[in-house]
Amino acid sequence: MTEDKPKLIALVGMPGSGKGTCTDYMHETYGWPIVHFGNMVYEEVQRRGLDNVADEKFVREDMRKQEGKAVLAKHVARKVHQLAEEGAKVVVLDGLYSWSEYMYLVERFGDDLLVIAAAAPRKLRHERVINRKDAHRTYTLEQIIAREYAEIENLEKGGPIANADYTIVNEGPVDELLSKLTAILTTEKIV
Repeated sequence: MTEDKPKLIALVGMPGSGKGTCTDYMHETYGWPIVHFGNMVYEEVQRRGLDNVADEKFVREDMRKQEGKAVLAKHVARKVHQLAEEGAKVVVLDGLYSWSEYMYLVERFGDDLLVIAAAAPRKLRHERVINRKDAHRTYTLEQIIAREYAEIENLEKGGPIANADYTIVNEGPVDELLSKLTAILTTEKIV
């Protein structure tokens, strides 16, 4: 960790892979702030007076079309800088999707960026997403499949997952997932 930059832990993976569970755990257990890439999109959706899942996808893709594929990483980097000024030593990133975002963060933060991929079998991921209790993010099976294809084809999502520093296979109970995560954080001497 350099003096002026906190350690960044970016969770990557497909919807339902366990990213959110990992980020929530690190926040609740260690008090580390979470910066959600998606919040940048939600804020823009609201700014434009829109409010549903289809609008979220459109806005995310439009932001990238208008400002470049790394637009969300640029917003996130500004937020990380602000948190560092407030004393944060570790910041958790949730929602790093694209190769362009990944490369922007690598160029900006170098070895202070640790990328952890969460992976789970496709059917299990779909089941998890469909059964989420979040009223603002409900999906049918067809919608989640379409979302995954769009993220892979349009948002370069596979690159950061394939190039992660660590991959956690999440097909068991939550405590097993969190145990694997803690082992990585211990190995990296973050905790």
